Amino acid sequence: MSAPRKLAAILAADVVGYSRLTGVDEEGTLKRLRKLRRDLINPAVSLHRGRIVKTTGDGILIEFPSVVEAVRCALHFQRGMDSRNSDVPTEQRIEFRVGINLGDVVIEGEDLLGDGVNVAARLEAISEPGGICISDAAYHQVCDKVDVDFEDAGEQQLKNIARPVRIYRARLDRRLAQAKPALPLPDKPSIAVLPFQNMSGDPEQEYFADGIVDDIITALTRMRWLFIIARNSSFTYKGRAVDVKQVGRELGVRYVLEGGVRKSANRIRITTQLIDATTGAHIWAERYDRDLTDIFAVQDEITECVAAAIEPELLKIEGCVAIARTENLSAWDTVRQGMWHFHQVRRENAFRARELFREAIKLDPKLPEAHLWLGRISGSLLAYGWSSDRTADLREGTEAALKAVQLDERNPYAQYALAITSVWAGALERATRAAETAIALSPSFALGHLALGLARLSAGKAAEAIAPNEHALRLSPFDPQNFAWLGNLALAQYFAGSREAALQTAMRALAIRPGWVPTLETLAICCAALERFDEARGFVEQMCQLEKPPDVFAPMKAHKPEWAAEMASMLRKAGLPD
Repeated sequence: MSAPRKLAAILAADVVGYSRLTGVDEEGTLKRLRKLRRDLINPAVSLHRGRIVKTTGDGILIEFPSVVEAVRCALHFQRGMDSRNSDVPTEQRIEFRVGINLGDVVIEGEDLLGDGVNVAARLEAISEPGGICISDAAYHQVCDKVDVDFEDAGEQQLKNIARPVRIYRARLDRRLAQAKPALPLPDKPSIAVLPFQNMSGDPEQEYFADGIVDDIITALTRMRWLFIIARNSSFTYKGRAVDVKQVGRELGVRYVLEGGVRKSANRIRITTQLIDATTGAHIWAERYDRDLTDIFAVQDEITECVAAAIEPELLKIEGCVAIARTENLSAWDTVRQGMWHFHQVRRENAFRARELFREAIKLDPKLPEAHLWLGRISGSLLAYGWSSDRTADLREGTEAALKAVQLDERNPYAQYALAITSVWAGALERATRAAETAIALSPSFALGHLALGLARLSAGKAAEAIAPNEHALRLSPFDPQNFAWLGNLALAQYFAGSREAALQTAMRALAIRPGWVPTLETLAICCAALERFDEARGFVEQMCQLEKPPDVFAPMKAHKPEWAAEMASMLRKAGLPD
């Protein structure tokens, strides 16, 4: 007879740096923990109808009848800990990490076992000190039901868990709705294009609305005199009611373009409005009702009208850069579907995106976009460890990027695809040339600056890699992938001799994605180099709880073996087993 099972909300929590705390003052730490459990944790569990399954010296496992109650309990004692720690020296603070999962569990007496429990424990291990990390299954039960915002931290491969788990982390005291610090305006006309609303009433057409915006951003990016915020940062506002003035302050831009798209059979309606974000005044607005076959003409007209409204004299002088178009609307549409899947940053979506880009190439072998996106998705498969045949994927990606450049050498995105695949291939001179070409074609192209920084870092030019990485982050300040961009910057700062700055940058990366092993590795290296060994060991402990992805710094280590040796030495000092 099989063991009984049930669905339960599981909360796992443990004390950060428990060994260090007990090593310094074992008796005092245990006394404080007992008091915390008596005065704070146990009452919170009772209040939210939980049951303590078991406790260990530094941890606790609790089950709840609902995920909402589990999250409310976690918020209760994490916020309680904040107030208790306000007057306590940092090195003496007791802080908890919390992981919450909704899953099937096995009942064994008073104990609970199984993957439902294991996932909660792994989530706790990658949570920030004082933070709460929840699974995708838990998130869908609590979104909009508790007084905290959550940030999507992407899919992660947790140790000894068969399938990747998409995780979300609570933004305690840093609510997403809260205004971010204002960024200064750049020294040239600046704009952000917000995601257009899908007004078709069909969620399947979401990719189409996103594709229209992608095309407009691509066209504007080619205007050398314009500072344009990168797509991924603009899209952090998708699905949110926004104040245009606030968007302008947060992104550091003068103008904001917003709109909507309705697609019905072979007809499209696109509405757009350009707003001065400093005053909220509407500068230009238009509505287009056209046949679907006129989509490219509409995009070109929107781009030119926006440019003319912002800086008519510069437009007269420089004009709009011509963009290679396809007459095959099916190929264009297929690429947009692939782009939508690409931007989901999930394993299954990545493989679907690759299928679609391959299909688009069959539909129109001379479409540069199809080839460059095939190159980009190949780079993503390598970077995230999703490739089952790295040699074949690198070859396909490189060939696709080279073909894209051959078809349209003035396309900065094609040059970027070549730069990033060339970094993975170890062809660093070619990577640098392609990145520099992308920037020359489009000075406000964030990915071009990112690729140049990565190419220079991989080539061992740490000091020269800092500026392009910093500029990329200014052009895309809220990109969900900024944990990787900041990781590149942190290593550049480290090997340029700025170890404290590197540590601070890596901490910013950790705040975006706590469970990314390369970030934890960089933090351990920085702390060991600064002789902050307790912190270094803590980061190593977190690393050991996670499945290690492919080495994203392999090209750099191959080119600079002395850097690789120093990184390995610092990790040994931090306690990483050989």
